[in-house]
Amino acid sequence: MKLGIGIGWRPEIADEVEALPGIDWVEAVAENLCADHLPASLTRLRERGVTVVPHGVSLGLGGAERPDPGRLTALAERAALLGTPLVTEHIAFVRAGGPRTGSPVLEAGHLLPVPRTWAALDVLCENVRIAQDSLPVPLALENIAALISWPDEELTEGQFLAELVERTGVGLLIDVANLHTNHVNRGEDPATALDELPVEAIAYVHVAGGVEKDGVWHDTHAHPVTAPVLDVLAELRSRVSPPGVLLERDDDFPPAAELAGELDAIRATLDAGRAGAPRTRPAGPPASSAPIRTPAPDRAPVSGAAGPDAVRDRVAVAQASLLSALVAGAPVPEGFDHHRLGVQSRALAAKRADVVAKVAPELPEILGPDYRDAFLAYAKARPMSAGYRRDALDFAEQLLVAGRPEDNAARRRLTYWWQDRAAPRPPRRTTRLARAARSVLAGR
Repeated sequence: MKLGIGIGWRPEIADEVEALPGIDWVEAVAENLCADHLPASLTRLRERGVTVVPHGVSLGLGGAERPDPGRLTALAERAALLGTPLVTEHIAFVRAGGPRTGSPVLEAGHLLPVPRTWAALDVLCENVRIAQDSLPVPLALENIAALISWPDEELTEGQFLAELVERTGVGLLIDVANLHTNHVNRGEDPATALDELPVEAIAYVHVAGGVEKDGVWHDTHAHPVTAPVLDVLAELRSRVSPPGVLLERDDDFPPAAELAGELDAIRATLDAGRAGAPRTRPAGPPASSAPIRTPAPDRAPVSGAAGPDAVRDRVAVAQASLLSALVAGAPVPEGFDHHRLGVQSRALAAKRADVVAKVAPELPEILGPDYRDAFLAYAKARPMSAGYRRDALDFAEQLLVAGRPEDNAARRRLTYWWQDRAAPRPPRRTTRLARAARSVLAGR
């Protein structure tokens, strides 16, 4: 399956994407598409013969629970709607907690790394098989960027991916920007990862920009693609000709001419990095002249109960402990870098504020410059448990119950906004809000 050169389709740049020359395909976030209706821009692109690939972000296939049937059905519906040759997701967990841990379910609002252990691999492989059986087209999974490392990992990234492919036959979506991110943040050589993973399983490649702050690389998708990321793309191209390469941009969208320039740089890198051509290695330890697949180490014996549910329970406890530390102020689990967890925690809260501002743009408009500080204070005390739209409603509710904002007109606007969008709530909380609303209206 040959895809060619593509770009991530986003509503903010829909017109620019349609006008860009040489675009063979686009990728759209699956959760942002309605199951029975495509945006007009995507419809026009499909009519021109441009392939549209749905890219999921919420399955959490690396999580301890088996994939949610409803989410799988939704992804399958979007695949059918688009007539796509494949769908993609991530090797990550996005929520944790629940019955296995006796704790509330927490949502990360972000892709978090799966520990590279045999136990986590067992869980991931079963989840992938369930997803494959539920989807009408092949599945490919993306390696993610990470600020943090799990302690006591048993496999390298390349070994982990190779084992995953061997056990499930799943395709790989290799993000070279994420390989660079992990090089800066975790000291992992991207060339070594490419040596170890099965490049023949690559379905396509992501290229994206980021920025380094205080020695930490942030995979922002809001900055231009840098030379080190293109170097990793050249490393990959020297090993294999990828079926497709796609430019991602999710924020701070530049003019169309800059997007076209980044696509030209990607094309030039692919042309210059043909298999067998001399490579320019990213900074790191020296390597042999030819890729050598490093086999995974022998599996360590598992003590105690080793049934599938027992393994899932152990993974569940570990992931819930980490996510609780990141979003709920729980103690940092043993073996993790406290500083890095602090950076990740602040990044999650900032992303949460940014996404809520996008899905509910009326909130920053109503609250003005106080929005961000108010939301970060709310997020510190209230972990997300049901997605960004519910988060926006809960944030507004908390403000109203507390008698905020202080400005009467703003408080009245916020009340009407909440009433217009809120679903039925449990009586206790509805009663609290009704009292707050009456108080607001009485103050007009």
